[in-house]
Amino acid sequence: MHIVSDTAETAPAGSFYHALGDEVALFGHAAAERLPVLIKGPTGCGKTRFVQHMAERLERPLYTVACHDDLTAGDLVGRHLLGSEGTYWQDGPLTRAVREGGICYLDEIIEARKDTTVVLHPLADDRRVLPLDATGELIEAHPDFLLVVSYNPGYRNLMKGLKPSTRQRFVALSFGYPDAAAERQIVARESGIDAARAEQLVRLATDLRRLDGHDLEEAASTRLLVHAARLITRGVAPLAACRACLAEPLSDEPAALEALMDVVGAHLG
Repeated sequence: MHIVSDTAETAPAGSFYHALGDEVALFGHAAAERLPVLIKGPTGCGKTRFVQHMAERLERPLYTVACHDDLTAGDLVGRHLLGSEGTYWQDGPLTRAVREGGICYLDEIIEARKDTTVVLHPLADDRRVLPLDATGELIEAHPDFLLVVSYNPGYRNLMKGLKPSTRQRFVALSFGYPDAAAERQIVARESGIDAARAEQLVRLATDLRRLDGHDLEEAASTRLLVHAARLITRGVAPLAACRACLAEPLSDEPAALEALMDVVGAHLG
């Protein structure tokens, strides 16, 4: 059985987020209207950081759930547990957010089982209620409750994807990797690396993202760029840092790794 923590996260004070468009304003308007939000974008493009930033901005507790195949409805809403004084009910993260008025963020929602996502439907429309079959409760959502989900469109296939009946309940925001100027600022701000090296890493990532024909499931993300920059600022050789952060995480295939390192070497050699 997989237990999801029911403790709200506290976003880091003054957490840094570089806005790329009107996503901050749109999210704020959706929250004011109590409309659920769906965020689409590739891995490592800033979806989770954005939600953390908005939770801090709106001064609401944040409950984050990493979705996966074994996630059950009980993991979200809660379950009866056996204690020293007998059986007792423990709210899950979704129920806590509904009761208290927090943000419940379901990361990579399409990884969750279909019977799990069904529990979201009455919360994601005008009803804004959460039925708890195990206790017989029908909880009306707190006015400040907000449901946020995300997924990577690159993982969509016939077996995994949100049903239209689920998608059409949400305000949807599309995220991508930042443009070069914004990405340079993000990498420098997050790692403390100098501007010239940040620019070099961003140019490298741009070329890596153009690399095709090697069965790469994902592109080099902004997150991986920041990881490489952090290692470099600690004295790791740039080639070694980029191999560890920009090549090895993207593929296990020797031919693909060689192709990735060829691009790295062309920029840093």
